[in-house]
Amino acid sequence: MSACCTPGRPCTAAGPASATLASATGLLPLPRVRPAAPEAHPAMVELPGGAFRMGDAFGEGYHADREGPVREVTVAPFAIDATAVTNARYAAFVAATGHRTDAERFGSSYVFHLLLHPAARRHVQGRVAQAPWWLGVSGASWRAPEGPGSDLDGRADHPVVHVSHNDALAYCAWAGLRLPTEAEWEYAARGGLDGARYPWGDDFTPDGREMCNTWLGRFPHRSDRPGGRTGTLPVTAYEPNGFGLHNTSGNVWEWAADPYGPGEYVIRGGSYLCHASYCNRYRVAARSHNTPDSSTGHGGFRCARDPRTPAPEGRTAP
Repeated sequence: MSACCTPGRPCTAAGPASATLASATGLLPLPRVRPAAPEAHPAMVELPGGAFRMGDAFGEGYHADREGPVREVTVAPFAIDATAVTNARYAAFVAATGHRTDAERFGSSYVFHLLLHPAARRHVQGRVAQAPWWLGVSGASWRAPEGPGSDLDGRADHPVVHVSHNDALAYCAWAGLRLPTEAEWEYAARGGLDGARYPWGDDFTPDGREMCNTWLGRFPHRSDRPGGRTGTLPVTAYEPNGFGLHNTSGNVWEWAADPYGPGEYVIRGGSYLCHASYCNRYRVAARSHNTPDSSTGHGGFRCARDPRTPAPEGRTAP
C-alpha cells in the first residue's frame, strides 16, 4: 500500500493488507451502481504525441523519487482516457467477467482512518507503523471503499479505488486497452504546457481558485473542507487540462505500465491525501511506486491505447 503522505520520505509499498488471510469463496453481490453511460468504455482523447520535456524543472521533488533530470522524451501518437476509470465502468467489467480483485482475494485493503465506516471498526486489523493513518481493514475493497457497511451508492461517477496493478491490467484486457506508459501519462497530464508544475500552470491556486482534489487542513488529523469532507470526487470534478483530461493532479493515484524497480510499478498524479507539508506529489512531474498486488482507498487508474488503424474508404473503423 502507498504510505503517502509521510514527511520527508517517499511513498512506500507495503503489500496487501493481509496476504495471509484466507480468500473468501464465491462472488459478492454487485454493488449499487447506476451506470453513468451505456458504453462499457467511453471515447478517449486522441493525442498526436511528439517531444516534450519530462521531469521536475523546479527541483521540488524528493531525491529518491528520481523525477530528474529534465530530459526531452518523444512519445508516439496514442489515446488516453479523459478521466480515471469510474465505479460504474469497473462494475460493468466485474459483471461481465466475474473478476475478483486482489483486495477481495486477500480479504482486506487499506482505508484512511478518517474515512473508516462506523460498522467497520471491528474489522480493523492494525495500522501501518510508518503511516498510522492507514488502517488495514478486513472486507475493504472497491465494493466497500470504507470497509464493511460502506457501499458505492451515489458514487457511480467517482474513480474506482482499492484496485491493484493486476486488477487494472485485467480491466484493460477486457476493454481491449492498456495502461499508459509513464512518459505517455506525463505528456498527457501536462496538457501541452511546457515544464509547468501543474496541469494548469505554476500557481497552485490561480486567482484563489481550487484546481484539484488534495488535502486541505492539518494532515492527517483534520480536514478543513465543508463538513470535514475528504475522499474521492467525481472523475470530472475541476477543469480539464489543455488536452481535455480531468484530475491528473489529485483525487486518486493512477497506475502506469512501467516498472519502478524490482517488484514495483510506477504510480502518478497524487491523491486526495496529498498536502504540501507532507506529500507534494500532486505536481505533474511527481512519481511514486507500489507493488503490483497492493491496493488502497486512494489508488485507481486510467487507460490508454494505440491509435486506431484508419478504416478503408467506405468502411467504419471498429
